[in-house]
Amino acid sequence: MKPKDLQTLRILEEIGKNGSTSQRELAKKLGVSLGLVNTFIKRLYRKGYFKITTIPRNRVKYLLTPKGFAEKTRLTYEYIQYSVHFYKNIRSILTSLYGNLEQDGVKSIAFYGCGEVAELAYLLVQNHRLKLAAVMDDTDKKNFFGYKVQDIRGAENIEKIEFDRILLTKLEDVEQDMKTLIRLGIPEYKIVRL
Repeated sequence: MKPKDLQTLRILEEIGKNGSTSQRELAKKLGVSLGLVNTFIKRLYRKGYFKITTIPRNRVKYLLTPKGFAEKTRLTYEYIQYSVHFYKNIRSILTSLYGNLEQDGVKSIAFYGCGEVAELAYLLVQNHRLKLAAVMDDTDKKNFFGYKVQDIRGAENIEKIEFDRILLTKLEDVEQDMKTLIRLGIPEYKIVRL
Protein backbone atom coordinates (compact mmCIF):
# COMPACT_ATOMS: atom_id res chain seq x y z
CA MET A 1 0.00 0.00 0.00
CA LYS A 2 1.37 3.39 -0.94
CA PRO A 3 2.11 5.78 1.95
CA LYS A 4 -0.12 8.40 0.31
CA ASP A 5 -3.06 5.96 0.27
CA LEU A 6 -2.43 5.04 3.89
CA GLN A 7 -2.47 8.73 4.90
CA THR A 8 -5.67 9.23 2.91
CA LEU A 9 -7.27 6.29 4.70
CA ARG A 10 -6.20 7.57 8.11
CA ILE A 11 -7.57 11.06 7.39
CA LEU A 12 -10.87 9.69 6.07
CA GLU A 13 -11.16 7.45 9.15
CA GLU A 14 -10.59 10.40 11.49
CA ILE A 15 -13.06 12.58 9.59
CA GLY A 16 -15.57 9.72 9.71
CA LYS A 17 -15.15 9.47 13.50
CA ASN A 18 -15.17 13.18 14.28
CA GLY A 19 -15.79 15.69 11.52
CA SER A 20 -15.11 18.66 13.77
CA THR A 21 -11.49 17.66 14.41
CA SER A 22 -9.15 20.53 13.56
CA GLN A 23 -6.27 20.12 11.12
CA ARG A 24 -3.88 20.65 14.01
CA GLU A 25 -5.52 17.81 15.96
CA LEU A 26 -5.41 15.61 12.84
CA ALA A 27 -1.70 16.33 12.39
CA LYS A 28 -1.01 15.38 16.00
CA LYS A 29 -3.05 12.15 15.81
CA LEU A 30 -1.44 11.10 12.54
CA GLY A 31 2.08 12.15 13.52
CA VAL A 32 2.60 14.36 10.47
CA SER A 33 3.09 18.07 9.87
CA LEU A 34 0.19 20.50 9.81
CA GLY A 35 1.16 21.52 6.28
CA LEU A 36 0.92 17.92 5.07
CA VAL A 37 -2.54 17.54 6.62
CA ASN A 38 -3.61 20.81 4.98
CA THR A 39 -2.39 19.55 1.59
CA PHE A 40 -4.23 16.24 2.00
CA ILE A 41 -7.43 17.96 3.16
CA LYS A 42 -7.43 20.23 0.10
CA ARG A 43 -6.77 17.32 -2.27
CA LEU A 44 -9.45 15.11 -0.73
CA TYR A 45 -11.95 17.97 -0.71
CA ARG A 46 -11.32 18.64 -4.43
CA LYS A 47 -11.94 14.95 -5.12
CA GLY A 48 -15.33 15.28 -3.41
CA TYR A 49 -14.63 12.92 -0.50
CA PHE A 50 -16.14 15.29 2.06
CA LYS A 51 -17.95 18.59 2.40
CA ILE A 52 -16.84 21.45 4.60
CA THR A 53 -19.33 23.43 6.68
CA THR A 54 -18.64 26.31 9.03
CA ILE A 55 -19.62 25.93 12.66
CA PRO A 56 -19.52 28.60 15.39
CA ARG A 57 -16.23 30.11 16.59
CA ASN A 58 -14.54 30.07 13.18
CA ARG A 59 -14.30 26.29 13.08
CA VAL A 60 -15.12 23.95 10.25
CA LYS A 61 -16.78 20.56 10.19
CA TYR A 62 -15.92 17.91 7.63
CA LEU A 63 -18.77 15.69 6.44
CA LEU A 64 -17.86 12.48 4.64
CA THR A 65 -19.72 12.18 1.32
CA PRO A 66 -20.90 8.89 -0.22
CA LYS A 67 -17.90 9.16 -2.57
CA GLY A 68 -15.61 9.63 0.45
CA PHE A 69 -17.19 6.69 2.24
CA ALA A 70 -16.68 4.53 -0.86
CA GLU A 71 -13.01 5.59 -1.07
CA LYS A 72 -12.53 4.85 2.62
CA THR A 73 -14.05 1.38 2.10
CA ARG A 74 -11.83 0.72 -0.93
CA LEU A 75 -8.70 1.81 0.94
CA THR A 76 -9.66 -0.26 3.99
CA TYR A 77 -9.99 -3.34 1.79
CA GLU A 78 -6.63 -2.57 0.15
CA TYR A 79 -5.05 -2.11 3.59
CA ILE A 80 -6.38 -5.48 4.75
CA GLN A 81 -5.00 -7.16 1.61
CA TYR A 82 -1.65 -5.44 2.16
CA SER A 83 -1.58 -6.51 5.82
CA VAL A 84 -2.35 -10.15 5.00
CA HIS A 85 0.36 -10.19 2.30
CA PHE A 86 2.82 -8.54 4.73
CA TYR A 87 1.99 -11.09 7.43
CA LYS A 88 2.45 -14.05 5.06
CA ASN A 89 5.73 -12.64 3.77
CA ILE A 90 7.18 -12.03 7.25
CA ARG A 91 5.96 -15.45 8.41
CA SER A 92 7.74 -17.12 5.48
CA ILE A 93 10.95 -15.16 6.11
CA LEU A 94 10.95 -15.95 9.84
CA THR A 95 10.19 -19.65 9.35
CA SER A 96 13.09 -19.97 6.92
CA LEU A 97 15.38 -17.88 9.13
CA TYR A 98 14.62 -19.92 12.25
CA GLY A 99 15.25 -23.14 10.33
CA ASN A 100 18.62 -21.83 9.14
CA LEU A 101 19.58 -20.72 12.65
CA GLU A 102 18.74 -24.18 14.02
CA GLN A 103 20.84 -25.82 11.28
CA ASP A 104 23.74 -23.55 12.25
CA GLY A 105 23.52 -24.79 15.84
CA VAL A 106 22.04 -21.61 17.31
CA LYS A 107 20.24 -22.36 20.59
CA SER A 108 19.16 -18.94 21.89
CA ILE A 109 18.12 -15.68 20.33
CA ALA A 110 17.19 -12.21 21.50
CA PHE A 111 14.88 -9.74 19.79
CA TYR A 112 15.77 -6.12 19.22
CA GLY A 113 12.42 -4.40 18.90
CA CYS A 114 9.08 -5.19 20.50
CA GLY A 115 6.56 -4.08 17.87
CA GLU A 116 4.26 -6.01 15.55
CA VAL A 117 7.05 -7.86 13.74
CA ALA A 118 8.47 -8.97 17.10
CA GLU A 119 5.04 -10.26 18.10
CA LEU A 120 4.91 -12.40 14.98
CA ALA A 121 8.52 -13.50 15.53
CA TYR A 122 7.62 -14.54 19.07
CA LEU A 123 4.63 -16.59 17.97
CA LEU A 124 6.65 -18.37 15.28
CA VAL A 125 9.69 -19.09 17.48
CA GLN A 126 7.38 -21.31 19.56
CA ASN A 127 7.44 -23.81 16.67
CA HIS A 128 11.24 -24.11 16.78
CA ARG A 129 13.91 -25.36 19.17
CA LEU A 130 15.23 -21.84 19.70
CA LYS A 131 15.06 -20.29 23.15
CA LEU A 132 14.10 -16.62 23.38
CA ALA A 133 16.68 -15.27 25.83
CA ALA A 134 15.60 -11.62 25.92
CA VAL A 135 13.68 -8.81 24.28
CA MET A 136 15.48 -5.48 23.94
CA ASP A 137 14.36 -2.10 22.70
CA ASP A 138 14.96 1.60 23.10
CA THR A 139 11.37 2.40 24.11
CA ASP A 140 9.63 2.64 27.43
CA LYS A 141 7.66 -0.56 26.86
CA LYS A 142 8.08 -2.71 29.96
CA ASN A 143 6.73 -6.16 29.06
CA PHE A 144 6.53 -8.35 25.98
CA PHE A 145 4.66 -11.67 26.27
CA GLY A 146 5.88 -12.10 29.84
CA TYR A 147 9.45 -10.99 29.09
CA LYS A 148 10.84 -7.88 30.73
CA VAL A 149 11.91 -5.57 27.91
CA GLN A 150 15.58 -4.70 28.38
CA ASP A 151 16.21 -1.03 27.69
CA ILE A 152 19.31 -0.83 25.49
CA ARG A 153 19.78 2.77 26.51
CA GLY A 154 21.48 1.27 29.57
CA ALA A 155 24.34 -0.71 27.99
CA GLU A 156 25.00 -2.56 31.24
CA ASN A 157 21.71 -4.43 30.69
CA ILE A 158 22.93 -6.04 27.48
CA GLU A 159 26.27 -7.28 28.82
CA LYS A 160 24.47 -9.58 31.28
CA ILE A 161 22.29 -11.30 28.67
CA GLU A 162 23.51 -14.48 27.02
CA PHE A 163 22.30 -15.22 23.48
CA ASP A 164 23.73 -16.74 20.33
CA ARG A 165 22.07 -14.30 17.91
CA ILE A 166 20.03 -11.11 18.12
CA LEU A 167 17.22 -10.70 15.60
CA LEU A 168 16.36 -7.21 14.40
CA THR A 169 12.57 -7.21 14.67
CA LYS A 170 12.20 -3.60 13.58
CA LEU A 171 11.89 -2.77 9.91
CA GLU A 172 12.65 0.94 10.03
CA ASP A 173 16.17 2.35 10.45
CA VAL A 174 17.82 -1.08 10.21
CA GLU A 175 21.25 0.40 9.45
CA GLN A 176 21.03 2.69 12.47
CA ASP A 177 19.91 -0.22 14.66
CA MET A 178 22.90 -2.27 13.44
CA LYS A 179 25.27 0.57 14.36
CA THR A 180 23.64 0.93 17.78
CA LEU A 181 24.03 -2.76 18.59
CA ILE A 182 27.65 -2.83 17.36
CA ARG A 183 28.41 0.29 19.41
CA LEU A 184 27.01 -1.55 22.44
CA GLY A 185 29.55 -4.32 21.92
CA ILE A 186 27.47 -6.92 20.08
CA PRO A 187 29.61 -8.52 17.36
CA GLU A 188 28.22 -8.01 13.87
CA TYR A 189 28.10 -11.76 13.18
CA LYS A 190 25.57 -12.13 16.01
CA ILE A 191 23.14 -9.61 14.50
CA VAL A 192 20.51 -11.10 12.19
CA ARG A 193 18.34 -9.04 9.85
CA LEU A 194 15.02 -10.05 8.38
